[in-house]
Amino acid sequence: MISSHQGVSPRIDPTAYIAPNAMVYGNVTIGANVRIMFGAQIIAEGGSITIGEECVIMENAVLRSLDNHPLTIANNCLIGPHAHVVGCVLEEEVFVATSASVLHASHVGARSEIRIGAVVHIKSHIKPGSMVPIGWVAVGNPAEILPTEEHECIWRIQKPLNFPLSVYGLDRDEATTKRVTQKLCAKLASLKED
Repeated sequence: MISSHQGVSPRIDPTAYIAPNAMVYGNVTIGANVRIMFGAQIIAEGGSITIGEECVIMENAVLRSLDNHPLTIANNCLIGPHAHVVGCVLEEEVFVATSASVLHASHVGARSEIRIGAVVHIKSHIKPGSMVPIGWVAVGNPAEILPTEEHECIWRIQKPLNFPLSVYGLDRDEATTKRVTQKLCAKLASLKED
């Protein structure tokens, strides 16, 4: 399904393929020879989404942007099934494997690999040609790449990045789940108008 949001319709190159049950929503630009596979969700809730040429977005991947977090994907990137990529920059030839996540305001250098189940945390910068191993976490700028067993080290780097403030506009001390969901419900109310 291809749908407008707040009066802005997706712009899709005529050589691109969008699977019948994929969703492309809002301020999205899709380049030449892109393939958006079955169940993929490309959702521009506020900020823009730009997908370069010859990218492949596999089944059930979710790509999102927010008001202050546009999403830019350069040419020849491959986003695996069930991956989550939101409000970040992927340079050319980046591979984001099955169930991996690349989060808000992060930047992944060209020809990098984010392997199965790996996470690139908010505001983290991955140098070109890097690899985040299966299930590991990249955090910081420049990113440290750590196994999940290094939780205390990850948290030491992650905590000052202030995920709730960066993503929801609520400082960590005030970001209860109730406050977050109330803010999101108010923001997403505009979807009813589309």
